[in-house]
Order: sequence, then C-alpha cells, then structure tokens
Amino acid sequence: MARPVALKRCVTNLVQNAVKYGKKAQLSLRGSGDRILLTISDEGPGIPPAQLDAVFAPFVRIDGSRSRETGGHGLGLAIARNIARDAGGDITLANRPRGGLEATLTLPLAA
Repeated sequence: MARPVALKRCVTNLVQNAVKYGKKAQLSLRGSGDRILLTISDEGPGIPPAQLDAVFAPFVRIDGSRSRETGGHGLGLAIARNIARDAGGDITLANRPRGGLEATLTLPLAA
C-alpha cells in the first residue's frame, strides 16, 4: 500500500532531475521477486562517486549555482527518497558506464 499522490511526486522529482541535468529521461519498469523496480536513466554528466549518497541530504546540490534558471533548493532527491522509504522501498543512484546517471526506485509489490 502506498500514497499515490506521494508516489507521483517521487517519480516526478526523479524524472525532472533526469531531464534537467541529463537532457532526457529513459524509464524502464520491471519486476524482481516481490519488488518492482523503476529505473530512470539520463545522459548527463553523472555524479561524482563520493557524492552519490550525499545528494539525498536536504539542501545538497552538486551544481553550486543558486540561480532560478539552473536549479532548485536541493530538496527533490531528499523528498523522493523519503516517499520511497515511507512506502517500504528505496532509491539508489549509480553512474552509468557509458555516461549519465541511473536512479532506481524500488517498491514492494502488494502481498
């Protein structure tokens, strides 16, 4: 069971980040045992490996800019991960071998 409006916001935050920083988003959905995985891939610069987990903290941004054109407040990933975890899932980030970033939202399937 999950809150559909919250999950919509979670997915929207992930897709918007992919489009903003990676020019486009490619989504794939698959089941794995008792879980469902939504993978959102982009073609951007990725994130330095040492910061892959740090970007989930509130107000953390890789882009140091504070202009309205280039970014928000550094809350999108923190909100998305909190929503995922509240639903019994999680979000992980990984740099793609050929460039870009991959965000994976994992959620439990209904029993």
